[in-house]
Amino acid sequence: MTSRSFLILHGWQNHRPHDHWQHWLSDRLTELGHLVVYPQLPDPDDPDLDVWLAELTRHLEGLPGGGERVVIAHSASVLLWLHAVARGVTGLDVDRVLLVGPPSGPVLLGFPEVVAFAPPAFPLALPGATRLVAGDDDPYCPEGALAVYGDPLGIPTEIIPGVGHLDLVAGYGSWPAVLDWCLDGSTKFTARPA
Repeated sequence: MTSRSFLILHGWQNHRPHDHWQHWLSDRLTELGHLVVYPQLPDPDDPDLDVWLAELTRHLEGLPGGGERVVIAHSASVLLWLHAVARGVTGLDVDRVLLVGPPSGPVLLGFPEVVAFAPPAFPLALPGATRLVAGDDDPYCPEGALAVYGDPLGIPTEIIPGVGHLDLVAGYGSWPAVLDWCLDGSTKFTARPA
């Protein structure tokens, strides 16, 4: 089996509920023998961008070398990743990155707790093979993730109809396609989970 390590990053107000697809994914990857880091980031209800950046750096430094290193970020952690790239944080030299359901700047600006997470200036040279997956009806990105992130960043983007913010509210507990992508980066995200 190919040696892989995964860093899974949650979003704002996410206390890593057991039924969330990220928890499900962490469990499945661990069962398959992969190293998985799925940290509870500090103060998820009132996050500090600099604190989260320091945590990201710490967790990236803890991922072993010598095998494929993969990052999966959801919601506000997509913006965490983009800020890390913009600031030149060390350790971003991963092999693959999946950005899931990023909120737009105008939405973030409406919440004092996450104003600092508003997107940095584009363009950005993203490390690794980066992909974006989002819903066409995400209430946290009403402008559309392709227009706000995919096209400006020049990254492959898949928009899934009717999946909202790809969270528990939208029915994303188990998500077989994300597990398939973790094991094979060519997997497509085309439909809701079964």
